[in-house]
Amino acid sequence: MRYSSLFSKATKTVPGDSESINARLLVQAGFVDQEMAGVYTWLPLGLAVLRNIEQIVREEMNALGANEIFMPSLQPKEYWDTTNRWEGVDVLFKLKSQTGKDYALGCTHEEVVTPLVKKFVQSYKDLPLATYQINTKFRDELRAKSGVLRGREFRMKDMYSFHTTQEDLSAFYQRTLKAYVQAYHRCGLQVKVVQASGGVFTQNLSHEFQALTDAGEDVLIACEKCDFGENSEIATHKAGEACPVCSSVLISTKGIEVGNIFDLGTKYSDAFELDFTNEEGKRQRVLMGCYGIGTSRLVGAIVEASHDEKGMIWPKSIAPALVHLVRIGVDDEAVTAADALYNDLRHAGFTVFYDDRDVSAGAKFADADLMGMPLRLTVSKRTVGESVVEWKERTSEEAKKVSIVEVIGAITEYART
Repeated sequence: MRYSSLFSKATKTVPGDSESINARLLVQAGFVDQEMAGVYTWLPLGLAVLRNIEQIVREEMNALGANEIFMPSLQPKEYWDTTNRWEGVDVLFKLKSQTGKDYALGCTHEEVVTPLVKKFVQSYKDLPLATYQINTKFRDELRAKSGVLRGREFRMKDMYSFHTTQEDLSAFYQRTLKAYVQAYHRCGLQVKVVQASGGVFTQNLSHEFQALTDAGEDVLIACEKCDFGENSEIATHKAGEACPVCSSVLISTKGIEVGNIFDLGTKYSDAFELDFTNEEGKRQRVLMGCYGIGTSRLVGAIVEASHDEKGMIWPKSIAPALVHLVRIGVDDEAVTAADALYNDLRHAGFTVFYDDRDVSAGAKFADADLMGMPLRLTVSKRTVGESVVEWKERTSEEAKKVSIVEVIGAITEYART
């Protein structure tokens, strides 16, 4: 991707309503553009990050054996009446068609997936099964805030599992919990798994996945030495007490919720009479689980957790490009060498963002730090004369010189670490 052909550009102007770090940096770097409160356009670089995250999540869900589908966002009122949630979910966007019918814009999809699965499940031989989607959700938040962390329109992966026994549901629940931790780890984010109330979506206990950061809205009681943690709203322990797992001192900290999983029991299968015939030939209720990851929220959480005073610092696995190639000057030697390196890197399979603009070196370096690609390579008339490129990693203060003939191999090794 050449910067000169990218219609969205970085800006030094600080957005007036950017009360959070992720809102300010994502907008300044040209990754997103705010349309209105809680609604963003994902520009090319931001969309690349979002797609990388969603691909990692997709791979982890596929590894669980789940089937990907794509459900409609426009949902009939009758489904929400069936679950008695038309009036009970205060964030539900409600629409009236010119035909006189009422619809909801999906903030969640239990009301769609349960009757869908009912069409295909008859016998115990049809279970267990799990299905998921990555889709746009809508929630009528009274106060959309914190950039892409709390929006009225956002991206989400939601998965639903269906089981014949509690034992089977519990086993899949634990497998999914581990898959979530793995997905976050692959995205470069460390999370704390805490117990929490399911709120309006379920009456059962659930687990939340919290990215620990001062920008978080949730207060947690957590152990720094082990995995124990609780949301303070239902905590059975207090800060300063001994951890029930390892006896270390518990602390109070803040976190951003980036996912949750619920044991739904028969809440929705009761509503839609989702049954199966067991081995004895008797009809029995299907047990359900629900598992969500806010993929667009995850982008914001990673920015909050990984940045410095200069800009964002993207993990290699989700960066819009591994390499930020900077050309200094418009001399024929620099242009020829930088263009050749750009083509060589792409042919070698690397993602490259090439700053080929005719602007100052200082402006280009500032934009590179703001955008936060993992590796910056600089080509100039001077480096061409020395047959080297300047190599600087985003997490390092120091730059070094690498031979132009060795740079592909060096990047290959760097990408593996």
